[in-house]
Amino acid sequence: MRREPRCRLKSTSCPIAETNEDTARLADLIEGVAGELSPFELLHGYSIDGVDLETCWCLDKEDLCVAKLCALREKDQNFVAALLDAGLVDSDLIATRLNSVPDRFEANAARATDWLRSRSR
Repeated sequence: MRREPRCRLKSTSCPIAETNEDTARLADLIEGVAGELSPFELLHGYSIDGVDLETCWCLDKEDLCVAKLCALREKDQNFVAALLDAGLVDSDLIATRLNSVPDRFEANAARATDWLRSRSR
């Protein structure tokens, strides 16, 4: 049985996507009742992000890592490192995709590539 990366267990938010015809109203309701800074979060230590199908979309796991590494915040580095350590993402594919980010993010991608290379030493 594969264990979840530890950093996943540290997340303080949980996105929930509603799928019925009244999605926007339900997403707003969820956000209001259990969103960030709600009594629910204060009681349980995490919040729930209500999203509808207009705002909910999925990324490929390596694309998510590219976005996280371009931001290169400590929490993003920890997240990607945990995925790499658990063997859940392909570092070569991440490196390839870092080479294809738009030009305006080139400096971010270069820092991310350096970080990725430093892990394989």
